[in-house]
Amino acid sequence: MRPYPINSVSIVIPVYNEEQSLPELLRRTEAACAQLDCEHEIVLVDDGSRDESAEMLLRAAAREGSHVVAVILNRNYGQHAAIMAGFEESKGDLVITLDADLQNPPEEIPRLVEQARLGYDVVGTVRNNRQDSALRRYPSKLINMAVQRSTGVAMSDYGCMLRAYRRSVVDAMLACRERSTFIPILANSFARHTTEVLVQHAEREHGDSKYSPMRLINLMFDLVTCMTTTPLRMLSIIGFGMAILGVLFAFILIALRLIFGAEWAGEGNFVLFAVLFVFTGAQFIGMGLLGEYLGRMYSDVRARPRFFIERVLRNPTKAPLREAEKPSTANHTTKAAS
Repeated sequence: MRPYPINSVSIVIPVYNEEQSLPELLRRTEAACAQLDCEHEIVLVDDGSRDESAEMLLRAAAREGSHVVAVILNRNYGQHAAIMAGFEESKGDLVITLDADLQNPPEEIPRLVEQARLGYDVVGTVRNNRQDSALRRYPSKLINMAVQRSTGVAMSDYGCMLRAYRRSVVDAMLACRERSTFIPILANSFARHTTEVLVQHAEREHGDSKYSPMRLINLMFDLVTCMTTTPLRMLSIIGFGMAILGVLFAFILIALRLIFGAEWAGEGNFVLFAVLFVFTGAQFIGMGLLGEYLGRMYSDVRARPRFFIERVLRNPTKAPLREAEKPSTANHTTKAAS
């Protein structure tokens, strides 16, 4: 593993209804970036906010000498689509993603830069003393275990978005055509060397989590279906096992009925209904998984843009970072003139 020279860093932050936390977010992020010994930019992507977040980002980008780049999407597309939009506008050799709710401290940015300079393609983070509720922590642990098994990449906290990506990894992600993307897993599929660092985790001070129960369910389905076909393979194995158990169970029931008589199992009606419900439930689960895969194939075939950038504002008094060479992504993004 060779050291990776970093001359510029881009911080990509998706923003959705965060007007209360934005002033503190900007102050702390700018202070953390001021400690870097290289050029930097802070790319804030407004994901269709309904409050004053977009206007605050535009004002921040218009300040004299500001390092802020304001990217305004025309509506809400979701956290990962907003990050991909930020990736397209970023120009740094290293790109760091960060949530806007300040649960993950911006002060950790210099540590991630130093780790990336050692030669790592992806630098992940693990939340120490996580402040989320048990309803968020335990499902997250199960998802992390499932992701590690299906991808073979041993990272312990895929839910923490404070991460650093080498430019080559970001360009590879932008070249992907699928609409449903979970960025940490997608990045690891292109990374040779990965590592994790322990970071602090704070309680959310302003507002509520933007992940409603339905959004969490959608995210879980994206995790299951957009990166691996393992569930389909597991479904076949489980179905085969259930078929064998069903045959054995039928022989056992026949033997017990012959030994103890029909009254032993209530003439067999309840046992037959129980077996029927088990197999019917398994069939519906299988059809649901197949439907998820087919639905995502349908979305990919339509090839609609993942997001629409309505406006991009860079400070005219601030020289932009060196433009990195990127693959063409014209099929995935549509921009409006700013």
